[in-house]
Amino acid sequence: MLIIGIQLFTIVLFFLLGWAIKFKNNYWLVSGFANRSKEEQQQLINNGLPQKTGTLLIATAAGMLILLPLAFTPFRYTMEVQFGFMLVFLMGGIIYLSKYEVPQKRKKSYIISSLLFIFVIGLVGVLTFLGYQNYELVVKETTFEITGIYGDEWEIDDITNVVLMAEMPEVTWKQNGFGLPTMSKGYFTVKDYGSSLLFVKKNFSPYIYIKVNNKNIFINGRTSEQTHTWFEQLNMKRK
Repeated sequence: MLIIGIQLFTIVLFFLLGWAIKFKNNYWLVSGFANRSKEEQQQLINNGLPQKTGTLLIATAAGMLILLPLAFTPFRYTMEVQFGFMLVFLMGGIIYLSKYEVPQKRKKSYIISSLLFIFVIGLVGVLTFLGYQNYELVVKETTFEITGIYGDEWEIDDITNVVLMAEMPEVTWKQNGFGLPTMSKGYFTVKDYGSSLLFVKKNFSPYIYIKVNNKNIFINGRTSEQTHTWFEQLNMKRK
């Protein structure tokens, strides 16, 4: 519900901004417009840049609204689709609108907006890859390791508790990590456990709880069989 609320807020915000720019001539809402000279401002208005910026914001809001019902379906990647649409459509539109810049700044605007688009898409791509990157629990002779981002290696002798849980305790807050629709990875606040390190694929029970060096770790595998195997390997080494 929180994610849906954020999406609705973004939709309304884009629509109101677009409406104010396009239909109420509040061109100062366009980034950088108020800092232009009067001559450049008039030239931009004549070219239709601020008006088309308003149209772009309204169209982005409409697209996000069309995609919103996905949040009420079993589709697991709703957030990625909606955010991806917003990012590509909005930033792609900004590149397109460079053609309505004043002639002497048109090329520079196109280059800057294109480089920004490449940088943002690249950054989001890397973060998405890291977020969805798989992890493994590797049990060694005297240590166990969780691979991937946020992973580490701990001494088996430092484990004070290992429990196989049928249900994952309620996660109340993300501290530092990836809170994805299908996976939670990183540091989260868990009810009754406090700050915890999660490597959890959602709706894939059971879950392993490991207490080591006063750190709470929750982890599960791609299948229940894999989770049971990890649990048994840890318990065998502890004995």
